[in-house]
Amino acid sequence: MDWQSTPESQNIEDRRGSGGGGVALGGGGTGGLGIGAIIILGLIGYFTGIDPRILIGGAEMVTGAGGGGQMMGAAQPGQPADPNDPKLLLMKHVLGETEAVWAKVLPAQKGVRYTPATLVLFDGATSSGCGTAQAAMGPFYCPDDKKVYLDMSFFRDMEAHYGGGGDFPDAYVIAHEIGHHVQDLLGILGKADDAKQNMSKTDANAISVRIELQADCLAGVWAANANTDLKLTPQDIQQAVNTATAIGDDRLQTAARGYAVPDSFTHGSSAQRAQWLTTGLKSGQIDSCNTFAQ
Repeated sequence: MDWQSTPESQNIEDRRGSGGGGVALGGGGTGGLGIGAIIILGLIGYFTGIDPRILIGGAEMVTGAGGGGQMMGAAQPGQPADPNDPKLLLMKHVLGETEAVWAKVLPAQKGVRYTPATLVLFDGATSSGCGTAQAAMGPFYCPDDKKVYLDMSFFRDMEAHYGGGGDFPDAYVIAHEIGHHVQDLLGILGKADDAKQNMSKTDANAISVRIELQADCLAGVWAANANTDLKLTPQDIQQAVNTATAIGDDRLQTAARGYAVPDSFTHGSSAQRAQWLTTGLKSGQIDSCNTFAQ
């Protein structure tokens, strides 16, 4: 993947090393659990739909952690992020390429003007328009402030525990979250949220799955239209498909508790995630991503 020659975005808010990102946690806080354990539990919660606070609380009960309040994951003052960090440069270029592609594709295919989202990088925890953002939550898009929140330790844990790793799989994570921004601009997120208000938990989960699979597909649409710039190789694409497969709800739930509960899926099965990412990659068309018609 040739990301070095792509546009570089200026819409990155790097809060790492500011010393102001920590969140005070009370008696039910993270106690003696290390940030690594918290992130792993958060990854499981992020990909399975289980509230990360429940997983963390359960781990505290088992380990006897969880004493008084503490600052969770706060960066130390005086340690600013390295502007030449290769991962930071990758994020700037990937975000810039999403802006360049969607600025052309969204008006051409749907008649909607693209307005860029901001990518917020943080250590441990920070504030967002949707409440507190924590590393344990994994990357997410907040429609209230039009920002994507990411603790980049997520990539390290993806590689260590979920078979991720590589420039294009990392780009796929960002493109998936920007896919949610595209859904927001198209009015899809708002309609889905309204629909879920009067549904059972099972039916609401089914809507969430459709939303997440569509974001996977939109990530593929982006990659297809960016391929002239990115010069993706078959290995790049296979790595991304492998990552999508590794983070399917069925695989993660089975790894976490020995079995899968389809009614609780919120992101889709391994097969579904790989299928929809591939659909977008092959078509390059937003209309191919109608997961609600399936």
